[in-house]
Amino acid sequence: MANPLYDGLFGIHAGKGTPFLQLLDGTTISHQDFLGKAAQIAHVATHLGLNPGDRVGAQVEKTPEALALYAACAQAGLVFLPLNTAYTVDELTYFIENSGASLIICDTEREGKLTPVGAQLGARVETLNADGTGSLTDLAATMPTRFETVARDGEDLAAFLYTSGTTGRSKGAMLTQNNLLSNARTLVKEWRFTSQDVLLHALPIFHTHGLFVATNIMLAAGGCMIWLPKFDLDQIIDKLPCATSMMGVPTFYTRLLDDPRFTRELATHMRLFVSGSAPLRAETHVQFEERTGHRILERYGMTETNMNTSNPYDGERRAGTVGHPLPGVELKICDSDGNTPPAGEIGTIEVRGPNVFKGYWQMPEKTAAELRDNGFFITGDLGRIDEDGYVHIVGRNKDLIISGGYNIYPKEIEMVLDDQPGVLESAVIGVPHPDFGETVVGVIVAEPGQTPDPEAITGAVREGLARFKHPRKLIVLDELPRNTMGKVQKNILRDRYKDLFMTV
Repeated sequence: MANPLYDGLFGIHAGKGTPFLQLLDGTTISHQDFLGKAAQIAHVATHLGLNPGDRVGAQVEKTPEALALYAACAQAGLVFLPLNTAYTVDELTYFIENSGASLIICDTEREGKLTPVGAQLGARVETLNADGTGSLTDLAATMPTRFETVARDGEDLAAFLYTSGTTGRSKGAMLTQNNLLSNARTLVKEWRFTSQDVLLHALPIFHTHGLFVATNIMLAAGGCMIWLPKFDLDQIIDKLPCATSMMGVPTFYTRLLDDPRFTRELATHMRLFVSGSAPLRAETHVQFEERTGHRILERYGMTETNMNTSNPYDGERRAGTVGHPLPGVELKICDSDGNTPPAGEIGTIEVRGPNVFKGYWQMPEKTAAELRDNGFFITGDLGRIDEDGYVHIVGRNKDLIISGGYNIYPKEIEMVLDDQPGVLESAVIGVPHPDFGETVVGVIVAEPGQTPDPEAITGAVREGLARFKHPRKLIVLDELPRNTMGKVQKNILRDRYKDLFMTV
């Protein structure tokens, strides 16, 4: 029996001296050398007593060795659990305990705090630092550079990704070998990636975007990645002429547009810019095309599903939409009962396909509530499909505001606020109100050097929207709270302003 994920992404490069990772210091790591590193780490895992199906948690900086750890887990049949480097020890304790991880890899600085946790929960702790040193690589250096790949089935688990947990304890999404491999192969075809592509990779690899989209695509295509530890504007501008493609979050593109060095000439040789993980403002889409001649390709995915939809590579990349369902992915709009509303109406997005996860680890109730018996996953995203089949995301179910019995979709109000003079971006939230249950609050961020006029903005809202949608209050902030991937954290705003209209 084969190992679909390892064979399909990594094993196909065995013996190849082709470039895989280009590092900032000028070093290039070939596919073969990378596979040798992965094999050594796979030997370490088996020498430590890990068996196929065991979980390996990794809270480490982005390095070639960190990526080799992912490959090693695939080759040894282990379940890879990448963890955000911002997580605290308390948060990590929950992930270790919930996942039942047998091995935790962390930075040396965190070792002292995590070792007692590991001892308590039965997990061994090894280290891997940002410079590639640590006990893991010390052990790996003594191991052979060839490892006999462990046989696994396509439905065997390959990874856990924990959701952000904004509405309770984080859930471990169980992703199978087939989930990851099928999505990578689909995206290679849809986005026309080949072995000639060089991807400018500045995303973190503890998240599906940087690891299971960007990296898996390049592995499947056989191309090369310029491996940046993080987003650094100077490094991006310096390395862009060496790349053919780039994947990023909207913040990457707005920061590039803010820099006069980012010119049409700098992007002339680029083939593709992809954006995801958070909504791309239509204004950014337009400005980017005006500056570079390139239309950013926006797509839509989730932790539980990888990618679901994409604007077309050939054809209209429509601003404000996330395109059409990918081949093999079914997408429909449903009401709360699972029925399909009339065409063009807003409802909850549900998806089904080989990309959809197996369920939530040790949470059968959550799995049953969000994954229907017929295989459709209830995403919790609100959307609509226009007459041309393009999918529009209008928000999250949990962000829906119900005021005086009316359903209010924040995105509709945000679009009006974003269009006002002096406004850089906005977030609309619902907060408790004694008369209406909830009411609308608009939070806006000013453009640099600008002072938005609240009265003018209020007037524009009155002109464009029904009265029940009008923000009862406008708040100006220096910036909106965001997570690592650039998503606005409305839960933080709701908590901050929950008592705005409530009297004691």
